Amino acid sequence: METDNATPRWLTEDEQCAWRTHLAVNRLLTYQLEKDLQPFGLTYNDYEILVNLSESESLRMRMSDLATATLQSKSRLSHQITRMENAGLVRRENCESDRRGLYAVLTDEGLATMQKVAPHHVASVRKHYIDLMTPEALATLRATLGPIADHLHAQRGKA
Repeated sequence: METDNATPRWLTEDEQCAWRTHLAVNRLLTYQLEKDLQPFGLTYNDYEILVNLSESESLRMRMSDLATATLQSKSRLSHQITRMENAGLVRRENCESDRRGLYAVLTDEGLATMQKVAPHHVASVRKHYIDLMTPEALATLRATLGPIADHLHAQRGKA
């Protein structure tokens, strides 16, 4: 992050309002989606892992790649996978090409859970987000947030 000794560029009233609205929506939406997953015994992080594994080739991902995809540290992900293993949703497998590497693999039970929960999750996303906006607003949101997401992905690569 670039810093200098100049006076900070404080946010204008409109900028501050937009920023705080974004923060509120982000937190409240994550809270609501998490709450809607609780009846299935899943956390938001569990669901994100199941989605990543279900969309990957052979229903498996290297643990390091899964950590990157879910924005989790390797140690945090390891604890999460242990909990999910105990629930029968995933299993670990050794990587034959790299003795130190491990895969997280979606089990049959994990896939069945994903297939059962996904319709409820998408209904929650629709109810609390998508259906509250017009198609034009969604297009504007994509156009607005796309460059920010690209910038933040690039910043992540610099770490």
